[in-house]
Amino acid sequence: MSRPAVLRALGGAAALVFAVGCSSGADTGVRGTSPPVSSAPTSAAAPSSARPAGDGRVTVAGTLTEGLRSPWGLAALRGGDLLVSSRDERTVTRVDGRSGAKTSLGEVPGVVPGGEGGLMGLAVRDGWVYAYLTAESDNRIVRMRYGGAAGDRLGAPEPVLTGIPKGVVHNGGRIAFGPDGMLYAGTGETGQTGLAQDRESLGGKILRMTPEGKPAPGNPFPDSVVYSYGHRNVQGIAWDAEGRLWAAEFGQNTWDELNLVAPGRNYGWPDVEGRAGEARFVDPVAQWPTSEASPSGIAFARGAVWMAGLRGERLWRIPLSGAERSGEPEAFLTGEYGRLRTVLAGGDGRLWLVTSETDTRGTPEAGDDRILRLDVR
Repeated sequence: MSRPAVLRALGGAAALVFAVGCSSGADTGVRGTSPPVSSAPTSAAAPSSARPAGDGRVTVAGTLTEGLRSPWGLAALRGGDLLVSSRDERTVTRVDGRSGAKTSLGEVPGVVPGGEGGLMGLAVRDGWVYAYLTAESDNRIVRMRYGGAAGDRLGAPEPVLTGIPKGVVHNGGRIAFGPDGMLYAGTGETGQTGLAQDRESLGGKILRMTPEGKPAPGNPFPDSVVYSYGHRNVQGIAWDAEGRLWAAEFGQNTWDELNLVAPGRNYGWPDVEGRAGEARFVDPVAQWPTSEASPSGIAFARGAVWMAGLRGERLWRIPLSGAERSGEPEAFLTGEYGRLRTVLAGGDGRLWLVTSETDTRGTPEAGDDRILRLDVR
């Protein structure tokens, strides 16, 4: 079914509820033309109307809300409502988790949008809303009081961590609290590839810190928030049921990656892209030709990692058995909703999925962008 036809069909159900590949390194959706390496396995996309082989499938239960502009980060509040950030408009909006009604919480001061930077990832903890944003001189993480005496507005931003390199491209931006109570952040190397291997730089890393922004106890490098390195542009982070950390990141011309992240390990960029088979680097658990993914947010639900694809315009399911992949990745919703930015687990087999057609790189249609409610079985 074509994307317009799908959107028309969902209209009645709504009540239910550049890339990379060029030498510039921009994640635009216009990749380089280098062919995939034939010796490494790839996975073909399955039509969303049929159930792929395996134990999981996903169906669209409805559209929660629409009319969002450049949505990027998504975080759940107690009670089921959602917070969504607008990368380019610098705003945070509260979305009622049942009706989809939107309430603006205001503009976040100090955000300087440009290229792939702006107001990006969100996380919530103990009355604070955390945000990863691009400022005048750097990328940084701030936190703002929300609720209580402040009402339905955000308090003034307080710096948590500053000095993350910024650029027109590869700004990272995903943040989340782990099961250990620490705050994790995925960063990019801003197109300066050497930053990924420089352990003194915060670019091209996964960072782990206390809620106040200090190096977390047990980090692999003394007095450092760096948790892993050798990353090109980390866009998704999530934990499985056993507390293992997974991360999705953009490749350049050949392979996008899903990695199992271990403290202190080197994930290879820019020396390698995709599987290298070298002991000094960690190989990805799954990889895709860049035309099929351009991975963004990820979530864990019902024994699998679910990965949103920008250029690939599809939702990937990667089944897991412990720390290993238990089957081939499977694609859903291919081409039906355009670019997909963020996926968030909502409990009880539910996923929230955010589209990304209004980020200057899509082809927006009536209603874009939207939050979809997905049921996983």
